[in-house]
Amino acid sequence: MSIVIITGTGTDIGKTIATAAIAGLLRSCGREVVVVKPAQTGFPGTGSVLGLGGDLDDVERLTGITDLHGFARYPEPMAPLAAARRAGLPALRLDDAAERIRALDRPGRTVLVEGAGGLLVRLGAGGVGCADASACGATDGPASAADGEGERREWGLPDLAAELPGAKTVVVTSLGLGSLNTAELTVEVARGRGMDVIGLVGGSLPAGSLPGQQAGSGAGTGRMEPDPIVATNLEDLPHLTGVDVLGCVPEGSGAMRGEEFLAAAPGWFNESGRSVLVG
Repeated sequence: MSIVIITGTGTDIGKTIATAAIAGLLRSCGREVVVVKPAQTGFPGTGSVLGLGGDLDDVERLTGITDLHGFARYPEPMAPLAAARRAGLPALRLDDAAERIRALDRPGRTVLVEGAGGLLVRLGAGGVGCADASACGATDGPASAADGEGERREWGLPDLAAELPGAKTVVVTSLGLGSLNTAELTVEVARGRGMDVIGLVGGSLPAGSLPGQQAGSGAGTGRMEPDPIVATNLEDLPHLTGVDVLGCVPEGSGAMRGEEFLAAAPGWFNESGRSVLVG
């Protein structure tokens, strides 16, 4: 397994911190890890420049990984294609994104590709169904100026996965009320569109929500009553979605120092998670 696409059941459910946690697990097992964020919104700047804010900066801070790649940045915090149009900037082309990710793939390396928002969020437009960028008449202009069906067509993670043979998919899910529905929908649609979903990761496990779990530092030092919704969701997710829960990232983990995060991350994954993600 060399390319892993990380999507989620929605926005703000912990994809980036889960991506960093998976990277930490892989690094603890001696794997070389590269992280890709094809489209970043909510922050200005261009390309993969770090230090301007965004998810790749968080991954670097938590894991120390510097082999990070971003292909497009848009200033407004919204779906990448909509943000590109509003900013009058070129939309990210599918053929370009896929080619750049394939170029990063090599033996002994795992490439983690984090999407934006939920599974079907449109990441770009153009370059769909092209063997290479020149086949569709690549242009530096806005997507609206492109001609041909392949240039007008919008695309998201399922389209990108189809251009990355052998890529696996991990779905990051919320764990509270309503999570069963969104997780089952996401996995079902992903599989229906040809994606190889290998498991779920809980994106933000509330402190004290499981039996015997310690309360977080902000909630005192005693044990808390387990949350029955979270507990039953974790029990039900595997048989409803058909894939295992590989692990859960504790709420607030994104605020940890890098060394603490790297030391803790491997323990957030269960035996199934380590087997599936590491082999």
